[in-house]
Amino acid sequence: MDFNKIKAIGLEYAEKGKNAAMDLAEKGKTQALLVNEQGKLLKAQRQLGALVYSLAKGKEENQPLVDKYIEMIDTIEQEITRLKATLTPAEAAEVDYEAPMEEAEEAAPEQPAQPARKTCPQCGAPVSDDALFCNKCGAQL
Repeated sequence: MDFNKIKAIGLEYAEKGKNAAMDLAEKGKTQALLVNEQGKLLKAQRQLGALVYSLAKGKEENQPLVDKYIEMIDTIEQEITRLKATLTPAEAAEVDYEAPMEEAEEAAPEQPAQPARKTCPQCGAPVSDDALFCNKCGAQL
């Protein structure tokens, strides 16, 4: 066999390996983005539930703020759908952020609620550390 043929075959395999590695890296990046978006979704859903509960408990209404959360959740869900569409169904199924979170919540002992430490820059109302919007005025934090 000719040295040039061996060299060509080696270069061909090196290129195939490089392409496969780049493809795997891109899929890994997409899966990381997907997990991040799923985390944002869970956080936003919990905050919407807490907002609705606190409004109902105080017999108050703040539909514009509820609508902001719903719009934000819809945007996150659209991004998750877009990211999943770039992966094969098997790859998308591998990314399941909710199951580990649910298991961790079940295993974690109950802890008393921490008081809010930060305040809304718009109205000064106390807000929780991870709030995305103020419960009082609806300002984005």
